[in-house]
Amino acid sequence: MTVTPDLLLHAYRSGIFPMAERHDDPEIFWVDPRRRGVLPIRQFHISRSLAKRLKREDYSVTLNACFGGVIDGCADRSETWINTEIRLLYEELFDMGHAHSLEVWSRGALVGGVYGVSVGGAFCGESMFSRITDASKIALAWLTDLLGRTGYTLFDTQFLTPHLATLGATEITRSEYRHLLARALMEDADLTRAPLASSGAEVVARNAANRAERNVS
Repeated sequence: MTVTPDLLLHAYRSGIFPMAERHDDPEIFWVDPRRRGVLPIRQFHISRSLAKRLKREDYSVTLNACFGGVIDGCADRSETWINTEIRLLYEELFDMGHAHSLEVWSRGALVGGVYGVSVGGAFCGESMFSRITDASKIALAWLTDLLGRTGYTLFDTQFLTPHLATLGATEITRSEYRHLLARALMEDADLTRAPLASSGAEVVARNAANRAERNVS
């Protein structure tokens, strides 16, 4: 079966996503996990140490400035599910405005980032990478901040990892995920609707306000 960008979008709207066994394996298979990882957008956990890191001014963040570079960074590991066909498909989705990347830079070099697919009010995170300490955490903090201001209600991380759990991610059942996805697909979200935060300090302050508001309610 030939996988096209339209088929890929249909798959995301149905709750499944593609993977390959290895980077050199031309075959793609569909994944529909029994347990799904999700990251609560307004309850992203910023620890004291991460807050200090976010407030430093030795890095910068961009949106959709180096999509190919982020995919390459995510695939640059001994074992990866990103093969050539998957890379090309997501680049097509990016050109169509359905895939996005958030980049972290330091001294002019790409040091971290995250990319994923947007369908309605759901952002389906695909992969992230770090070349310096905390770069992927910085990327996720800035991304969740932007998602919360642009109409998104669901941040799908596919699987729950110990790394994501420290940031507030949880695991839900397939049926729970499908319910949240169905509701999110009814939303009209757009990651480019609002600008990125002006600073890491702004990200930290808004996160604290969101968490305080949630605790009060």
